[in-house]
Amino acid sequence: MRLDKYLKVARILKRRSVSKELADKERVMVNGRRAKPATNVEIGDTITIQFGNRELTVKVLDTPKQVSKNDATLMFEVIEEKRIEIRKEDYGN
Repeated sequence: MRLDKYLKVARILKRRSVSKELADKERVMVNGRRAKPATNVEIGDTITIQFGNRELTVKVLDTPKQVSKNDATLMFEVIEEKRIEIRKEDYGN
């Protein structure tokens, strides 16, 4: 399954367009490598997402094409969630 679709279906991010934007800005990694929105995500992969002042790392447990809202949390396991320091140069200010 495509990375941007997985993040939306798993309800890690609200919109696929947000997933695509974060990946385009090199704020998403799959298995330690920068990922593009079309990167294929498979069971066992580790995804790290930087958004705002947070960094979230999850392990992919399932990749169904559709899932109910209640079952979305069964698609991944949170490995780590932490706050990160925001640097002005990261945002071009």
